[in-house]
Amino acid sequence: MGNTGILRIGRQVLALQKAFLAVVLVLVAMALFNMVPATRSEFFSETNFINLLKSSSIFLILAMGESVVLIAGGVDLSIGGMMALSSVVVLQLINAGVPIPLAIVLVLLMGLVVGAVNAFVSVYQKAEPFIITLGMGIVLTGIGQQLTDAHPVMSSVPDFQNLANLQVLGPVPILVVFMLAVVGIIYWLLRNTSFGRNVYAIGGDYEVAKYSGINVVRTKAATYLICSVTASLGGIMLASQLNSASSIAGDNTALYVVCAVVVGGTSVAGGIGGAIKSAVGLILLGLLTNAFNMLRIDSLVSYLPTALLGVIIVSILWLDSFGRKRRREAV
Repeated sequence: MGNTGILRIGRQVLALQKAFLAVVLVLVAMALFNMVPATRSEFFSETNFINLLKSSSIFLILAMGESVVLIAGGVDLSIGGMMALSSVVVLQLINAGVPIPLAIVLVLLMGLVVGAVNAFVSVYQKAEPFIITLGMGIVLTGIGQQLTDAHPVMSSVPDFQNLANLQVLGPVPILVVFMLAVVGIIYWLLRNTSFGRNVYAIGGDYEVAKYSGINVVRTKAATYLICSVTASLGGIMLASQLNSASSIAGDNTALYVVCAVVVGGTSVAGGIGGAIKSAVGLILLGLLTNAFNMLRIDSLVSYLPTALLGVIIVSILWLDSFGRKRRREAV
């Protein structure tokens, strides 16, 4: 392994340590608040941590696909619209009498088609992926609104709820198991396959990867397919979890997921990141939101938690960017 590889691994470990440190700081801060009677909460209860996992699971599924795209040097901002449309379509299909397994397969195929369109325009036609996928997300949201007349859709098949809410490990719902399986698959894909190694190579240096014999276009296109399919899966699980669907459910999802992934240490410049990093970043933002709710900050000043979360995200990203700049100057 050359010096460049060693430095890259070092940067990844450092970024992961930062995310873990931030998680630990949140836990320590909440432990200190719990020592004060006026701010004591159920933050460290089993129920709260299970609810935290449940509320983060959908985002984590989406984050896994987004991580693959970002590592390859791309970006997909259509995941929110894809998630919302998938939740709407799967419920409409099931309500129309389509068997649940077939409805799920059809929605995943829909995600595959959307991913293929994103890949064709962004990779094969070399258009700007930020604009293309942002526009695609708006298109998907519009289709969802047209299908539902901008009204929520309710499930008429009770069994569909079990897909996400069935408890399999005591109080732990099967949704969490699905999420862990997706994280494990993406981790294995990126770390133990030639495809994963090629994704890192393309994100690290597109031209070098191209002249090294890697089919850069096909590999990068495949990342968009993976991302859209995971977004569709997230939409299916969301519909099952809530037993309903809304065409505007994913309005802020894409930006939230991308921010969480980057906070975890996956670089928007490509070539750096991973499934575990992205998971830690999302857990960090989930912990922060949960901590704000437990401390009832919103009862003191309306919408302050949202502003604080934004400040924390910007600060972490700025510190990461500043650290990278200092390391480049040192070299």
